[in-house]
Amino acid sequence: MKQRKILVTSALPYANGAIHLGHLMEAIQTDIWVRLQKLKGHDCIYVCADDAHGTAIMLSAEALGITAEALINKVNKQHQEDYADFLIEFDNFHSTHTEENRALSESIYKALDANGHIARRNINQLYDPIKELFLADRYITGSCPKCLTDGQYGDNCEACGSTYSPTELINPRSAISGATPIEKESEHLFFTLPLFRGMLQEWTRSGTLQDSVANKLSEWLDEELQEWDISRDAPYFGFEIPGEPGKYFYVWLDAPIGYMASFKNYCERTNYEFDNYWKTDSDCEVYHFIGKDIINFHTLFWPAMLTSAGYRTPTAVFAHGFMTVDGTKMSKSRGTFVNARTYLDHLNPEYLRYYLAAKLSSGIDDLDLNLDDFAQRVNSDLVGKVVNIASRCARFIEKDFDGMLANQLDNPNLIKTIQSAQPEITENFDQREYGKAIRSIMALADKVNQYINDKEPWVIAKTDVQSPELQAICSTGINAFYLLICYLKPVVPMMAAKAEKFLGIEPLQWNSTEQLLLSHRINQFEALMTRVESDKIRAMITATKQEYEAQNKEQQKKEKSVEKESTRLEPEIEFDDFIKVDLRVAKIILAEQIDGADKLLKLQLDIGVDAEGNPRTCTVFSGIKLAYNPEDLVGKLTVLVANLKPRKMKFGLSEGMILAAGPGGEEIWLLEPDAGAEPGMRIT
Repeated sequence: MKQRKILVTSALPYANGAIHLGHLMEAIQTDIWVRLQKLKGHDCIYVCADDAHGTAIMLSAEALGITAEALINKVNKQHQEDYADFLIEFDNFHSTHTEENRALSESIYKALDANGHIARRNINQLYDPIKELFLADRYITGSCPKCLTDGQYGDNCEACGSTYSPTELINPRSAISGATPIEKESEHLFFTLPLFRGMLQEWTRSGTLQDSVANKLSEWLDEELQEWDISRDAPYFGFEIPGEPGKYFYVWLDAPIGYMASFKNYCERTNYEFDNYWKTDSDCEVYHFIGKDIINFHTLFWPAMLTSAGYRTPTAVFAHGFMTVDGTKMSKSRGTFVNARTYLDHLNPEYLRYYLAAKLSSGIDDLDLNLDDFAQRVNSDLVGKVVNIASRCARFIEKDFDGMLANQLDNPNLIKTIQSAQPEITENFDQREYGKAIRSIMALADKVNQYINDKEPWVIAKTDVQSPELQAICSTGINAFYLLICYLKPVVPMMAAKAEKFLGIEPLQWNSTEQLLLSHRINQFEALMTRVESDKIRAMITATKQEYEAQNKEQQKKEKSVEKESTRLEPEIEFDDFIKVDLRVAKIILAEQIDGADKLLKLQLDIGVDAEGNPRTCTVFSGIKLAYNPEDLVGKLTVLVANLKPRKMKFGLSEGMILAAGPGGEEIWLLEPDAGAEPGMRIT
C-alpha cells in the first residue's frame, strides 16, 4: 500500500462564542475520517483554528471591557478544551490572529494585486449612525430583494439562496443598535472573481465537489459573477491591508488562509514542508470539511484566490447539512441549542460521536438529533449489541479458563464473514457514508449475538465448566468483538482503548482484522460503556434553558441599567461647583465638514469681545454631523463651555464644547438662547 500524504481541515469556529452541537457535528465527522486514514497507515494531518477577526469580536471585547486579543485567547483555550473532551484529535489548532496568517494573507494579497486581480472603487455602504461604524454583512438584517423574505442577513438569503449587496436589502436594520443604517461612500478593494469564471466552471465539475453542490454552483456560474469585496473600513479587528491605511482584510479573506497558517505553524514545529502540500504540482491531498452555509466562500472565492496567488486548489471540499434537534432548528429557549460543555456535564461524548456516525451520509441533507432515538440507539447498539458480546463471553473465559482464549474457534466462518466485510466498511467510511458503515457493523453484531444465543454457553457451563466447546464458543465471541471494535475505533476511540486494555493487545490498526486472538490471554472485563440515562438528557436540556434564561435576565438588567442611567439625575453639587463652569452665548459664524471625520463638524464661534474690545472667536469640533447640515448652522446662537481646557485632536485644537441634548446620532438638538441674547454674554 502506497502511503498517502493528506492534509485535512474543518471549518474554523468563530472566536466569539462557545462550541455547540453544530460545531461538533462537523468536527466529529472530520475526526472519524482522519482517524480512519491514520489507522490505515496514511500520513494524515488534521488542522483547524479559531476565526478570530471581525466586527463581532471587536464589539464583544468592548462590551466585556477587555482587549480583543484577551477575548480571542480566552475563547481559543475554551474551544481547544471542548474539542479535546469530545476526542477531536487535531494535529494543530491555531488562530487566524497570528503572524503566520498575517504573513500569508499579505503575501497572497500582494500576489493578487500584482496579477491585476484587485480592483479599487468607491461604494456606498451601510453605516450605523449610533455605533459609528460600517456594518458588516451579518450585522444588517432586512427583507431579501429577490424573494422578499424578512429577517435575512446582508450578504445572502437563507430562504432562496440568493446573494446580494447589503445596500439591496429592503428595510435594512442594524443588528447592533436597531438603528436604520445610512449610506456612506468609501473606497473598497475587490477581488476580480468574474475573471475566473472559466476556471471555476471546470474546477467545480472536476469531481472535487458533491454533485448537488456542483449543480448549485453551476446556477451561480451561469449568472454574472460579482467582484468580491475584500476590504473593510476602520474600526475593525483584523489585519490592515498593506499600503491601505484604515483598510482591513475582510474576515473571509484571511479565514480560509487560516487553514494554511495553521499548517504552517505545524510545519514550523515538525519536519513537514509547507510547500510540498500547497505548491501547484503537489502530489499531496487537501480536503476541507465545511457546512453548506459557507459553500460559496470555499468553492468560488477560495479556489480562485489560490489559483491567482500560485497555490494548488483543494483535492475536495465536503459539505454537510445543518443539525436539527427533535425535528426543529436548535433553539436556546427550548434548551436544544446545547453547548459542548453543557453536554459534557451530563453525558458521555462517545454517545454523540456514535449517534452522529450512525446518521451521517455524504450528502448535504440536515441531520436530526432525536433525543429519544439518541438514547435508544446508543443503548441498543453499543451497549446491547457490541459490549454485550464481550460481557457474555468474558465471564466464562475469566472464570473457567484463567483468561485464556482457545487455540481454535468454534465458528471460523462467522469470523471470516466479519473479516470479509472490511472492504465494504472501509469504502463507506472513506466515502463519508458513515451511516451505511455503522449499519453493516451492527448487522454483524446481530449475527454474533444470535450465534451466542444459539450456542447457549451458559447451559454448557452448568454441566462442564472446563468444556473445550465452551472455551471455543466464547473465544469465537471475543474474537468477533475484537473485530467489531476495530471497525468502530474511528468512531468511539475511548471505548476502543478500554477494549484494547481488556483484550490485552497493542493499539488496534485497520489491518488488525487480519490477525486473530488465539491462545491469547485477556484481562478482567470491566464496563466499556454505560447506558444513556434519560434523566441526564432532561437535565442537559434544563441546564441549557437555565443558561439562556440567565443570559436573558442579564441582558434585561443591562438594558434597565442603561435606561436608568439616562433618566437618573447626577449627584447634587454646590453653587460654587456650578459657578466654575463658564457658559457663554456663542454665534456660529462658520461650519464645515472635516475630511476623515464620521461625526464631527468644525465650528467657528463668535464669543463677543475681550477686555480691550477686540473681537473674540474660538474653534470647536462638535459631534453633530449626523443631525445638522453645516450650512443650516451658520448664524445660529448656541451655548459654549468657554473655560474647558483645549483638547488637541487629529483635526486640530478644539477650544471648548457646545451644549446639545439627545441620545446621539441623528437625534441631537443644539441648545439655543432666546432672541435678544448676544455673543459673549455669560449664562448665570
